[in-house]
Amino acid sequence: MLTSGIILLSGGLLNPNPGLIFWTAVTFVIVLVILKKIAWGPIVSMLEEREKGIQSAIDRAHTAKEEAESILKKNREMLAKADAEADRIIREGKEYADKVRTELTEKAQAESQKMIAAAKEEIEQEKRRALDVLRNEVADMAVKGAEKIIRTSLDAERQKAVVNDMIREMAAKRN
Repeated sequence: MLTSGIILLSGGLLNPNPGLIFWTAVTFVIVLVILKKIAWGPIVSMLEEREKGIQSAIDRAHTAKEEAESILKKNREMLAKADAEADRIIREGKEYADKVRTELTEKAQAESQKMIAAAKEEIEQEKRRALDVLRNEVADMAVKGAEKIIRTSLDAERQKAVVNDMIREMAAKRN
């Protein structure tokens, strides 16, 4: 206990000492003045510079964000335009293909009609030629038959026999 009494009598932490307070205050003010001249100025200027840099970075970030949003909006508009253009091109391509298909179909039908008409005309011409040939042969046979009849005697039985022979010959030539 004796030791605790000495500490209390000699001015412990709980007993204020005016001389110590004065010199502590003077030392604090001197350190504060020295720090203000040497350290606080550079620290404050560095903090202000850092604040300006951070504010500049924030401003640049806002600007970059706005630019990115603007670019994104433009890209979306361009994509929409490209989609619309692609749809238009596809639609025009389909219309053109339909038109070409229709034209080709019409041309093919017209060509087939021409071919059919030409074939019918050729068949008709061949038919006429065949009939002409047949007429010529019949005429020749008739002349030959008449010639035979005239050469032979004019009796009726003989004429019937010659005509029957001529008919048989004509039938044999046809087969």
